[in-house]
Amino acid sequence: MRKITFLFVTASLLMTSFVQGQEQTTTDSKKNWQVRLRGIGIYPDQSATIGIIGGDVAISNAFVPELDFTYFFTENFAAELILGTAKHDVSTTGSDISAIGGPTSFDVDLGSVMLLPPTLTFQYHFFPMKERKFKPYVGAGLNYTLFYNVKEGSVVKDVEYDNALGYAGQVGFDILFDDTYFINFDVKRLFLKTDVTVDASNLSPGLNIPAEVTIDPWIVGIGVGMKF
Repeated sequence: MRKITFLFVTASLLMTSFVQGQEQTTTDSKKNWQVRLRGIGIYPDQSATIGIIGGDVAISNAFVPELDFTYFFTENFAAELILGTAKHDVSTTGSDISAIGGPTSFDVDLGSVMLLPPTLTFQYHFFPMKERKFKPYVGAGLNYTLFYNVKEGSVVKDVEYDNALGYAGQVGFDILFDDTYFINFDVKRLFLKTDVTVDASNLSPGLNIPAEVTIDPWIVGIGVGMKF
């Protein structure tokens, strides 16, 4: 409920700002675009409901580059497309595989998976200083996560992930050096769930293990940008 309330309030703020912003003109119509290159840390806030063997899930952190493009409709209102991909190692924790001859508490290595979560956010940019060198912003939007290049590890036969649609919240700020170049600090939270099916028929004939996995990563980034 708190996630939904947060997204609703943020979306309402952005919509109000957009309506007001239609009465404004962009200060520099020749530089409506921004491009940023960030280094990001991805920190999953994971949990899972795992059928048959129970337990929970562990998903590794990742550190990767990220590219994003921003278009300003007005001086304050913008849309940002975020592109990046990351590899995560996955395992279960505290699973009970005694039914197939294993221990009652066991961590199952599920190999690794690549995530590609293109994310579109709608942003409101503030100008708290007359010099307009410091530009904080808030944003909210959607992401569609693609799971690919799955490596099942050495324990089970196969792992399948369903692609998933999720929500995104965002806060950050730019510090401008001049009319073209700036540095950026950004924090995003993706609200993301996926259905996973583990083919463990190599351990027990016909054994398929279903799971609903919540990933909900925090994404923290810092980088440089250019307006054009």
